Amino acid sequence: MPQHPVVGEDILAYYALGKEDARLRQGSNRLEFWRTQDVLRRLLPEGPVRVLDVGGGSGVHAEWLAEDGHEVELVDPVPLHLEQAARLPGVAVRAGDARALPAQDGAYDVVLLLGPLYHLPERADRVRALSEARRVVRPGGLVVAATINRHAALHDLLREERYFEPAHRARTDSVSEHGRHPSQWEGSLFTTAYFARPDEPPREFTEAGLVVDGQYGVEGVAWLMGGVERWLDDPERREAVLAATRRIESEPALLGASGHLLTAGRRLP
Repeated sequence: MPQHPVVGEDILAYYALGKEDARLRQGSNRLEFWRTQDVLRRLLPEGPVRVLDVGGGSGVHAEWLAEDGHEVELVDPVPLHLEQAARLPGVAVRAGDARALPAQDGAYDVVLLLGPLYHLPERADRVRALSEARRVVRPGGLVVAATINRHAALHDLLREERYFEPAHRARTDSVSEHGRHPSQWEGSLFTTAYFARPDEPPREFTEAGLVVDGQYGVEGVAWLMGGVERWLDDPERREAVLAATRRIESEPALLGASGHLLTAGRRLP
């Protein structure tokens, strides 16, 4: 297995714990998984396409994309993720960094960045990653990137009632102010990251030479409601929640309420 590229040791250590593979498969985080899947299935071109899943982790999304018939290659800097994703039928894996993709120009129909941008605190690095996505996608091809919204940590800690602890409140207020989530501290559930305002990704897409098609709030406001985990356990209620979230997914006034945001754009022909 090739040695991983230069990525922050704190980020590598966080993902080496192996929690990411289960994260989207259980509890309220299933809303993020199903909504991301829902949006992507509507955005992807018809018929089998070549997909590059950049920072695709253990292959949670690559798995269903391959099952849908797409030709999927996953690039990730974490050795454990590559080992896990390599076990998935129809998924090819390669070590790599979003800022210097190991791929030829115009080689893919779709490039997904569902994790890298929020682990790149510097704007120049995010634009570089998007520029690389533009380089390796074919003319007219689709690029979709996920970001964590600026106030997601504040909302999450309020929901979990951890915001009332002074130390958590001070750090979370700081993240809400400038977007920079520092490396893990005692009691933290995440690693080094950047939490973006909804208006930032479109500007970064434009600077990278991509034309923005739309933005989609992934969880809407449903993730903040106490009953969401039970609702997701009930197939009928789950479909109602997904449909309700879909109705408001691109409402400008609500984009920042979602925990995650998907921004879609294209490389001009």
